[in-house]
Amino acid sequence: MQAVILAAGEGKRLRPLTRSRPKAMIPVGNIPVMDYVISSLKTCGIRDIIVVVGYRKEQVIRHLNTLDMGVTVAVQEKPLGTAHALLQAKEYIKDRFLVLPGDNFINSASIARIMDKRNAILVKEHPYPSNFGVVTTRKGFVTNIVEKPAQSPSFTISTGVFSLDMEFFETLRENDMTDAIGTFLESGKKIRAVPADDWQDAIYPWDLLQMNQYLLRSVQAEKSGEVSEHCTIQGQVRIGNGSRISPLTSITGPVVIGPECEIGPYACIKPYSSIGARVRIDPFTLVENSILMDDSEIGSHCRVRDSVIGEGARLDDHVTMVTASPLMEIQGEQIRGRYGAILGEEVRAGPFTLLEGAIVGNNAKIRGNSRIHSTIAYEDGSLVV
Repeated sequence: MQAVILAAGEGKRLRPLTRSRPKAMIPVGNIPVMDYVISSLKTCGIRDIIVVVGYRKEQVIRHLNTLDMGVTVAVQEKPLGTAHALLQAKEYIKDRFLVLPGDNFINSASIARIMDKRNAILVKEHPYPSNFGVVTTRKGFVTNIVEKPAQSPSFTISTGVFSLDMEFFETLRENDMTDAIGTFLESGKKIRAVPADDWQDAIYPWDLLQMNQYLLRSVQAEKSGEVSEHCTIQGQVRIGNGSRISPLTSITGPVVIGPECEIGPYACIKPYSSIGARVRIDPFTLVENSILMDDSEIGSHCRVRDSVIGEGARLDDHVTMVTASPLMEIQGEQIRGRYGAILGEEVRAGPFTLLEGAIVGNNAKIRGNSRIHSTIAYEDGSLVV
């Protein structure tokens, strides 16, 4: 069986984190989300994989070339929707195939449930269905599917995982998969609704923290690099090659620390923290339930909680993040999230800065002794005084 992974989208609602990478390449647990999809397919014995790329396609292709298996790459030149992306892979498809989003986590048990079904969709109950394609069913078959309805007719949503065969292309006229599935149903075809075993998506930046929590629960302990005998490590902690853990540091898993990191003395790394490659954390700093991307630097006496720190960001000493639940507008929608801070790439925060439920754009500079309130989201390149 073949699989088509759709990894062409930008993930606009995840800004500022997707300025220089597509959503499928966002690291969670220090691994791009797309890699979890590929791993689940391999576990199910599916190795004939086509990846459709588009936004920042060179970055995705470079990453695919580092994998221990070959994949076929198809290119969507313009962002015209998920069904249009699938159409770019048609020439490589021989018979029955799976369609999967490259920016969601899907486990192998869910794939095993649907891979032997002809014309099926993987569904899941969700407390906020209006963010997704909402599915109504009868006797195990789909009766209707509608994308992001203002008033949802059910709590059952499409995970974006489909099992289809070549006849699907005969009715494919629309650019979006939800609409294309609707047309397929109207043509008289039946689509089975298969409940997913487990599936995770990140619609907004703070959703990455929940996905990170889930994925870190299965981390395997591994201690490479230089780990002081005078530090305290409890639970499942993975430490990458070349990393240096200083004396009197406390790490409580599940935690992942990438290669070539420097964790200063008296630092405290608490559960559900993913620390990327070449990250520096200075003494007396606390990190908890957060994602620190590659090459970020955290000064001394900082408090990083419930936050996502973009690649290359630098926080001076005594920067504190306070978890809040701000109401904001994203892509025309009023959304309330819960997080400490979401910082884009190369953000610079001066000493004694307080970030309270703040979203700060890429390359922004924050002067010291500032308080960034939860109702403010700064654009790329901002200077905050």
